[in-house]
Amino acid sequence: MRALSGVQPSGKIHIGNYFGAIRQYVRMQDEHEGFFFIANYHALTTIRDPEDMRRQTLDLAADYLALGLDPQKATVFVQSDIPEVCELSWILSTVTPMGLLERCHAYKDKVAQGIPADHGLFAYPVLMAADILIYDSHLVPVGQDQKQHVEVTRDIGERFNNTYGETLVIPEPYILESTAVVPGIDGRKMSKSYDNTIPIFDPEKATRKRIMSIVTDSTPVEGAKDPEKCSVFQLYSLFASEQQRAEMAERYRAGGMGYGDAKKELFEAFMAQFGEARKRREELAANLDYVRDVLHKGAEHARAVARTTLDRCRAACGVDI
Repeated sequence: MRALSGVQPSGKIHIGNYFGAIRQYVRMQDEHEGFFFIANYHALTTIRDPEDMRRQTLDLAADYLALGLDPQKATVFVQSDIPEVCELSWILSTVTPMGLLERCHAYKDKVAQGIPADHGLFAYPVLMAADILIYDSHLVPVGQDQKQHVEVTRDIGERFNNTYGETLVIPEPYILESTAVVPGIDGRKMSKSYDNTIPIFDPEKATRKRIMSIVTDSTPVEGAKDPEKCSVFQLYSLFASEQQRAEMAERYRAGGMGYGDAKKELFEAFMAQFGEARKRREELAANLDYVRDVLHKGAEHARAVARTTLDRCRAACGVDI
């Protein structure tokens, strides 16, 4: 089965991204035919600096390769290298009701945040549907809170099929395994919009400083502490074995362990988890031509699949004269 996911180039990859999705993408490439793309057309709704767009696109590609996406197992490419997706997006827009787009929570949420309500933001779900449908995707990995994206794609695909006959493969959402919310350094959910993340590939000194700045309560070193209410412990739990978690929880409850010591152990666990990926990321940064080559080869494969689907759609609606 073919599994597809696209990610916008919008900032540094952090541990919330990794535990929430990326590690599962890496596993999926062994279980399915993985298509993973960098959604730079979607990012045009927020990134308006061309050099920033180019840099972030390459950075994200290098990040994903460093974290385990394997071009020998999966197809890794950039959205804008597949022009067919824009043509399919227009075709799909002709069967997409306005009411469907008006109900999409992502549009309403972003407008509420003050993001300008341009057509690109409003029509975002149609382009997303084209991204998914053009590769005959069977599975779309999403978190439970993103399930609506796939439901909208299914609705649009079914409307096309009902209008022109069975042409498009209708995908299923692949709900990523639930994990505890990854807390940021301020205790809220880790999010780039809150600027409370712990990036995976920052320099070691900056990473240590970020971890040591995690907000904790004022319980003294000798006092007993509740591990379940501590962001440091919650983050440590993502990296630790069951036995390591139990041992640290015991030390929290017994007292005598300061938050500074817990943060140091978290830093060590972070480096143990991502040490090899960080080394690989440095190698990729020094060889961006390799990254570009991976993306170009991935685009060649993805575009061949996209062309076949688009040809079916063009024939179905009679614009193939």
